[in-house]
Amino acid sequence: MIRTQVVIAGAGPVGTVAAYYLARQGIDVLVLEAGADCAQDLRASTFHPPTLEMLDELEITPFLLEKGLKAPIYHYRDRRTGQVVEFDLGELEGSTRYPYRLQCEQYHLARALAEKLEAHPKATVKFGSRLVYVNQDETGVDLAYETPFAIEKVRADWLIGADGANSAVRKWLGIGFDGFTYPEKFLCLSTAEPLEDYFPNLAHVNYVADPEEWLVLLRVPSVWRILLPATPESSDADLVSDENRDRVFQRLIGKTGVKTHHRTIYRMHQRVAESFRKGRAFLIGDSAHLNNPLGGFGMNSGIHDAFNLCQRLTAIIKNGPDEASLDQFSRQRRGAARSFVQAQTIQTMEMMKEGHASAQEKRRDEMLAIRNAPERRRQFLMRQAMFQSLADAAAID
Repeated sequence: MIRTQVVIAGAGPVGTVAAYYLARQGIDVLVLEAGADCAQDLRASTFHPPTLEMLDELEITPFLLEKGLKAPIYHYRDRRTGQVVEFDLGELEGSTRYPYRLQCEQYHLARALAEKLEAHPKATVKFGSRLVYVNQDETGVDLAYETPFAIEKVRADWLIGADGANSAVRKWLGIGFDGFTYPEKFLCLSTAEPLEDYFPNLAHVNYVADPEEWLVLLRVPSVWRILLPATPESSDADLVSDENRDRVFQRLIGKTGVKTHHRTIYRMHQRVAESFRKGRAFLIGDSAHLNNPLGGFGMNSGIHDAFNLCQRLTAIIKNGPDEASLDQFSRQRRGAARSFVQAQTIQTMEMMKEGHASAQEKRRDEMLAIRNAPERRRQFLMRQAMFQSLADAAAID
């Protein structure tokens, strides 16, 4: 039986952040990933300012800055009128070292940290290793994982589930995952077509409201990504067809035959685990909370989970038990997921898909009022950049 201090299920950005944090603190950590490598998920691609500050502690932020695009400005656009409400995170200069969103695909972070873990004396990463059994007692956690060749057993002091929406850790712990799934399907297209040539002053991040077909236009270093909803009745084959691609781009830029690099169908969820802790096991990232991607909060919130938990675990492993601290982790990060991430993403989606022109006009006027009032605008930017979320969570006893 393998013996280690901490097992982490999942080698995505959240799991690798947690693992590398602990390894750098001198803690033995084993990462189990069911896939053959870090998944190249196209969904998460935004790093917010406080997340970049946290990742500085792991000395990985300079790497991300080289890979990504700085996006201080983002737009709320009205598709029918063409009106744009602009916000600039550059106004937060002096409050953060990174007064911008960084657009960089999440797999760059996960892959870079996986390589660092594979070279670290305190860490072991096992790809192609699927967690199949969890049982814990007062002194540790027994686990089993399946490889292509065998079933291996592990005894760990602690277990962290960072294994995504279908988390095996969460299921083994019997923790409920309350919430809902949107009835719509969502289509994501990526293209190198220069969309900035078709829209004046197009930002790297654009939320485009429309009662018939709202969308998000998001620039990452290599492509533009377009996210838009589709009716539940539409088949996946129809949604990713050339005909539907042409319909989307004809309406967007008046052009057909546009080359796309990816055409992906998603279902979107709004769910939060009943607890982020059970005994010696914890949930972070998508295993603990899911939300629609509007605002780019999901991965960032997961990384915030990882830092909150790993700081506490490090202190406990080095200094002795502290049940109150671990319970506070669950309260703080669950509170952040419920009061900020869930509420904010639901509100943004409702604003973008509002079915009546009069309601959209009212929303637009509200955004303009925020933009035109300096104090309200700063509060809004601090909230959108997730500084307020972290402050609110830290205030939870």
